[in-house]
Amino acid sequence: MGRLIAVILFVALLAPGVLLARAWGLASGRRAVASAAVEFTDPTPEGVQALHRQAAHGRRWRRLGLLLGIAGIVVLVVMFAEESVFLWVPALAVGLLAGVLLAEVTRPRPRWALTSPARRPSQGEQISAWLVWAMRAVVAGVLVTAGLMWDAGDLGGSVAPAVVGVPVVAWLMAEAALLRALLRPTPAAGADVPLDEALRTWTAHLVTAAASVTALFPLGTLLLRAGLDLGDRVTEGIDVLPVALVAGGFSAIAAGLAVTVFLVTWLRPVRSAAPALTG
Repeated sequence: MGRLIAVILFVALLAPGVLLARAWGLASGRRAVASAAVEFTDPTPEGVQALHRQAAHGRRWRRLGLLLGIAGIVVLVVMFAEESVFLWVPALAVGLLAGVLLAEVTRPRPRWALTSPARRPSQGEQISAWLVWAMRAVVAGVLVTAGLMWDAGDLGGSVAPAVVGVPVVAWLMAEAALLRALLRPTPAAGADVPLDEALRTWTAHLVTAAASVTALFPLGTLLLRAGLDLGDRVTEGIDVLPVALVAGGFSAIAAGLAVTVFLVTWLRPVRSAAPALTG
């Protein structure tokens, strides 16, 4: 009976990861709607310039993120030599995600006329609140799990700052980008409104996905390690908690892979095939 309960618990704890992936799948529909709205508008010259500036800005920062990742690999090689080989992929991933977050948090304001009095759309018009709160919950999960493992002596002092610091910094940058997108007034010209909505939607999903990825993988790794360590210490028959931790770890890592796929699809900049851009 205990084994059956463990199997049921394992399957049940995989559900959050599946639900998160499903939510991001639904978000792709929001991207399609925003893209279609842009395609059917004839933006002003200021709107055209805003699209070009935003696309170039994102490319520059993502290239910088790639360089940061490569620089991180070089530093790891210098410090740990061949022992750093397993850290190369995480270092490169952190650099790329940092480029995505820096691009969005430093987005230049479009140079179009603004509404007077200022109108600001709600965050629900840009991104599902479920995705934003899931990001925050995952970051909180990393902090709680790392804190418990630190108290138990299972998390080394040199590892803890990186495990906790990267997700927290990414979350703070995501919150700053979300706040900027929320507070920016809408454009005065109606033809530029779909462009503005698409840019806000892209920013909200990019930073939420990037911050979620930086937290999901550390959370999954911590849970897996805690579950495996606990499984080695407990007696036979007391296996529900290790199974729960391992299942939670697998669920977090699987969700991180799924969100990464959706993050890549959001990297394509907002484009318009309207006559104003092709004429």
